[in-house]
Amino acid sequence: MPKAVLHRMDLPNYTCGYGTAARDLLRANGFEIEEHILKSRTATDKFKDKHHITTTPLIFIDGVKIGGYTDLKKHLKASKPKKKAFWKR
Repeated sequence: MPKAVLHRMDLPNYTCGYGTAARDLLRANGFEIEEHILKSRTATDKFKDKHHITTTPLIFIDGVKIGGYTDLKKHLKASKPKKKAFWKR
C-alpha cells in the first residue's frame, strides 16, 4: 500500500475544503495516510514559510513532494495506466 503524508489546515472557524478533498481522494485510491492537521493560523503560516508554499494542503507520496490538491489529481491521473480505446463496430 502506498503511503501519503498530508498536511492540511483545520482551524476552529475554517476547514480547508481542498485538504479534506485531498484526504478523500487519497483514501479512494488506497493510500495509507499520515495526516498532519494545522490547527492555528500561526502554525499554518510557519508551515507555509518553511516549505515555500502559499496555500495548503501539501501532499507527499512515498517521500516525494506532490504539491496541493490539483497537483495530486494530476499525479494520480498520470500514474494510472491509460486504457486502450477499441473501436466498436
